[in-house]
Amino acid sequence: MNPLDTAKGLSAFGQDPVWIIIIKALMIFVILVLLTLFNIWWERRVVARMQHRIGPNVHGPFGLLQSLADGVKLALKEDILPKAADKAVYFIAPVIAVIPAFLTFSVIPFGPEVNFFGERTPLQLTDMPVAVLFVMAIASIGIYGIVLGGWSSGSTYSLLGGLRSSAQMISYEVSMGLALVAVFLYAGSMSTSEIVAAQDKLWFGLILAPSFVIYVISMIGETNRAPFDLPEAEGELVGGFHTEYSSLKFALFFLAEYINMATVSALATTLFLGGWRAPFWIDEFWAGANENYWPFLWFMGKVLFFIFIFIWLRGSLPRLRYDQFMHFGWKRLIPISLLWIIAVAAIRTINLNGGFDRTYLFGAIGVLAALMIVLFFVEEKNNDEAAPEKAEPFDAFAGGYPVPPMPDQAAAATIRNATGGDA
Repeated sequence: MNPLDTAKGLSAFGQDPVWIIIIKALMIFVILVLLTLFNIWWERRVVARMQHRIGPNVHGPFGLLQSLADGVKLALKEDILPKAADKAVYFIAPVIAVIPAFLTFSVIPFGPEVNFFGERTPLQLTDMPVAVLFVMAIASIGIYGIVLGGWSSGSTYSLLGGLRSSAQMISYEVSMGLALVAVFLYAGSMSTSEIVAAQDKLWFGLILAPSFVIYVISMIGETNRAPFDLPEAEGELVGGFHTEYSSLKFALFFLAEYINMATVSALATTLFLGGWRAPFWIDEFWAGANENYWPFLWFMGKVLFFIFIFIWLRGSLPRLRYDQFMHFGWKRLIPISLLWIIAVAAIRTINLNGGFDRTYLFGAIGVLAALMIVLFFVEEKNNDEAAPEKAEPFDAFAGGYPVPPMPDQAAAATIRNATGGDA
């Protein structure tokens, strides 16, 4: 095997000539743009197959050039500026959304150390001791682009979509970050290359399965994808935060969404599925599986597996109600993540101090399972018991505008006629 020498650690980075750094950066840009075009085509083909349709099949072989044709169409469309828009913020918001999406891939390891135009260099632009926190921090900046885009458009629908998106992304970033704590405890590092090196024997997705499941759910909510695409709920908000955008500015928002899908998929691959290492432990009977440029293929295959999960869910599940979605994040994912972190920290500490009795392990697992069951079911029981004996009648026109009743409110028996009087 010829993987990145773990003895070097982070010292393997920062030694490349400038021309190699420039080529690496350009290659990351090209890979992400091409991956976006492919993912759009793939999503349309997979969803079409799920719905017994044909999908793109005219432009290029198997319709592969359909995404390129759509991109050209977007570039040539008329660019519209709303009268009520804040011009400067309106133009800069899509740029703020798309630039962080590209930057996050700067610390993602695509492969081990290889011969790159005669130079030995890792297939990774750079790395740092807190690389995963860097990804989370940079990804958070993209939220500003969405919020500012909704606010600067001068539209109520866009503003509501921007606020929804910011609340959703911030909420699910909390559970996503908590899901990564267990990985840091087992890897002993926040460096992406060192986390991949720590999975040479067993992937963290297997030994930290609850963290893996929580991360996968959180990454779907974080990227505003179905069934969590509430900021773009066309039945409520027309198009969400980008309702007033067109042409290339809309294309930038679209590009940011698909690159963010690739980012969270690449991060899941790096932290839970062994990164660029060969799947199914092929390297045990094929010595060259983790050498040269083969690991890049393993990495991209795992990323496309997660992209397929995004597409599969979009074609299978209906959209959640907004209150259900936020309730699930704050009252389910986050508490479960905290309990799991406590359990992992305790087990890890005991292991490092010389082991433990299996009886105590099974007892701890039983207590943890009981706490999770209580967390899931007690609140529903309390809500049922606390239901009011007689609901107050709800007047939809009390404030002057028709407002639908909340789930726990009963509609009033009277109806207002067109003149505003009681019927």
